[in-house]
Formats: sequence, structure tokens, C-alpha cells
Amino acid sequence: MATYAIGDIQGCYYAFTALLARLNFNTGHDRLWLVGDLVNRGNGSLEVLRWCYVHQNVVTAVLGNHDLHTLVVAEGFVKPHRSDTLDALLAAPDCSDLLNWLRHQSMMHVEQAYAMVHAGVLPQWTIAQASALGAEVELALRSSNHRDFLANMYGNLPNQWHDDLVGFDRLRVITNAMTRLRICDENGVMEFAFKGELADIPDGLMPWFEVPTRQSKANTIIFGHWSALATQPSPIMEKVNVLALDTGCLWGKQLTAFCLETKAVTQVPSDVRDTPIKKSFKL
Repeated sequence: MATYAIGDIQGCYYAFTALLARLNFNTGHDRLWLVGDLVNRGNGSLEVLRWCYVHQNVVTAVLGNHDLHTLVVAEGFVKPHRSDTLDALLAAPDCSDLLNWLRHQSMMHVEQAYAMVHAGVLPQWTIAQASALGAEVELALRSSNHRDFLANMYGNLPNQWHDDLVGFDRLRVITNAMTRLRICDENGVMEFAFKGELADIPDGLMPWFEVPTRQSKANTIIFGHWSALATQPSPIMEKVNVLALDTGCLWGKQLTAFCLETKAVTQVPSDVRDTPIKKSFKL
């Protein structure tokens, strides 16, 4: 049995199936960890979700910002963005089943020495605390009142964690950290506009995983979301005990898998059939 963690798919179905073939992935005994952003921007969101739904017994997925955005769009709370590619999914006869499955995925998955989250973990949080906080969002998403949470999910404020946060402010901070975080200051104040490379981070800010006082260093954190990190020599950044798996497949780069048992990294190139329009890697 092998366990493979795969970076942001974002509807790139052809690259996804090519990577599974390269891995000789066996649904009878192998397992798949997906770091979120399963859907949107690529042409094959419907096909990716259908594959995951059919094989859900071997799939462990965490939610990314594009997955949550899809749920919000489906509920009619916001209009699709110009770059969204959700029409086929939202019009599919099995859309309700697929989105219900998506809504029931986790915010964070912790197993042995690994923790998987889409974007990041605030420096104040231990892995145990982050997992418990993620479960609060999961409860809101899975409840009969999940539409109330989705209607109040968007927003950049509050942009810092406080233990006394309550209600939608509390859930929004947790959600933003786990699905949108790239950089923050040493106190964990989040900045959401920056999407660039490490060398271009504004003064006074740093990658969430390089905050000196970060409390989550004991586990290797597997994450995606930050495709500009694909320019680093390796997706494995051992000095800070993180594994960055968004290697920019959507932007013409690679889709990456990491085997938890062997630590082998496997990549396939992007497939032009997955991208509806030509986009810049850094957008």
C-alpha cells in the first residue's frame, strides 16, 4: 500500500489521470491525499469530482479556497468570477451529490507525523489546536444551517486570531488561515493580496511557515495554494518542516505527488487540454 499526497488539481483532469497512471495508482490498496482546490480554473472540475466521488473510499481531501468558492457560487451568494470554469459542474445532473460530498470534506487532516491543510496554519496554533479549530468550520459546513456560514464566509477581517473570537468572525479567521494564508507578520496578522515569490515578500511580512515562534513545527505540514513556490529547487523545505505541493499545474508547470512512505516525488507536466485560456503562471 502507498499513500500519495497530490497538489492543487484545480480541475486539471487530464494531468490528474496522467499522474495517477505514472504512479501506477491502485484503487484497491493505495490511498490518495488531496491538498484542496480540487476544482475550478481548469476544464475538468466535473470529471475530477466524479473520480473522487466514485473512489471516495481511498480519497482523503481537505478544502481549498476554490472548493469553498464553488459551494458559495452554487448557493447563489456570489456570481462566478470571469475566470471560473464551473458551468459544466453546476449544470450536471449529479451536481448536488458531488457538492454535498465536497462540503463534507475536512479543513485539516492529521495522521502520524503529517498534517495536511490547503494554505497554512497560524503561528499561534499547535497542530492539535488547528485540527480542533478546523473541526469547528467542518461542523458549520456539514450542519443543516450550512448556508448561513457560506453566506457570511467571505471577508478579510478579522485578519488575526484571538482566542475570544466568536460566531462568524471566528469561523472566518479559521477558514482564511487554512484556505488563503501565504504570508503574515510575526504576530500572525494575515495579508491576503500577495501571491508572488519568496524574494518579493514585503518588508515586515514572511511566509507563515517561517515565523520563528510557529507552534506547529513538530509535524510535517503538507500544503498547496502557493503556486509561486514551484520556483523553489524542491517542493520539500526541510528546514521549516513543510512540503509545498502546488507546483503550478494550472499555469503550465507540473502536477506533483509525494509518497508518504518512500518520500519520492513524482511529477507530470500540465496538459493543454486542461486550460481553457492561456494564463500567466504568476497570476
